[in-house]
Amino acid sequence: MTPASAQNRPQTSAGVTFAAELVFEDIRHDYQGQFTLDGVSLHAEPGEVLCLLGPSGSGKTTLLRLAAGLEVPRQGRILLNQQEISGPDVFVPPERRGVGLMFQDFALFPHMSVFDNVRFGLNALSEAESKNEASVALERVGLTQYADQFPHALSGGEQQRVALARALSPRPSVLLMDEPFSGLDSRLKDTVRDETLAILRETRATALMVTHDAEEAMRIADRIALLKEGRLVQVGTAEDLYYRPVDLFTAAFFSELNVFDGVVKSGQIDTPLGKFKADRADEGEQKTVAIRLPSVEVRESGGDIPARVVFRRFLGVVEQLGLAVPGTEQVIQARIRAGLLKSGLRDVMLCVNEHDIMMFESR
Repeated sequence: MTPASAQNRPQTSAGVTFAAELVFEDIRHDYQGQFTLDGVSLHAEPGEVLCLLGPSGSGKTTLLRLAAGLEVPRQGRILLNQQEISGPDVFVPPERRGVGLMFQDFALFPHMSVFDNVRFGLNALSEAESKNEASVALERVGLTQYADQFPHALSGGEQQRVALARALSPRPSVLLMDEPFSGLDSRLKDTVRDETLAILRETRATALMVTHDAEEAMRIADRIALLKEGRLVQVGTAEDLYYRPVDLFTAAFFSELNVFDGVVKSGQIDTPLGKFKADRADEGEQKTVAIRLPSVEVRESGGDIPARVVFRRFLGVVEQLGLAVPGTEQVIQARIRAGLLKSGLRDVMLCVNEHDIMMFESR
């Protein structure tokens, strides 16, 4: 489905539910003695889209499975609207949690029609009610004309929307999504992602989404919870994590960096790209300095540091440069607007705005 067709199709209001608060308290979980979650405490506000972000093996999907009731935590509690649904003495089964789940592979039943897939989770309703709810859900995602088709006849984007319709048709208070857009090609991702977010806003369901893609998390989330090796690293808005990262891991997860190690001397730290203030560091303390690629300004003349272009890659709107500078064998990287520098230019000057410098504990 193209953005134009999405705009032109008639919109049906999604069924509104009562959003729930989902709380994890000191969750610990392991597989064969290997901790996958180690003391995770996190809450999703009612109606909030909260993204669980992190590399493979960080515990994102495990946390989602615990919330769904597919696994039981070794320690800690999970609460839904202040009611314990999983803990040392309580376990509410998945079907009684009022939680919807979208898997990475959509998990549609291949032997069922699209309509029957969407209707599958509505067994508690009468036949007439379940058919009506399924019809409304399919119309909302623009797939009414495919109701009698089978999943294999649909494109990846259409299957994703069927899975979304099925997950939302019972009107869950919390929707859990495990990398729901990873199977889509890049042309479809933006459109389907925007439509999914619009439907989530309309239904007012609380959503917990797993992704390993920082840009995707920034596009869709109200807040982001970044995990590493089973622990929470930082929780906040996209702006919090991008502009105020707590450590080098967080900064590097959101952008490519030039990274240098140095020692504080007279309140400054010396790097191949200049000396920068280290006001909050002690004399002689080792620090790691990180500079995002767009923060390295490349000029034909008038900069602070002489450099030679080692490589130059055209990426459409921008170009990525590799640069050799005096005092280090490390290739400095920069991203600049395409066409800013003359073709074939080898010798350039660099400068960095001191406000773009990030400084962390030594690696």
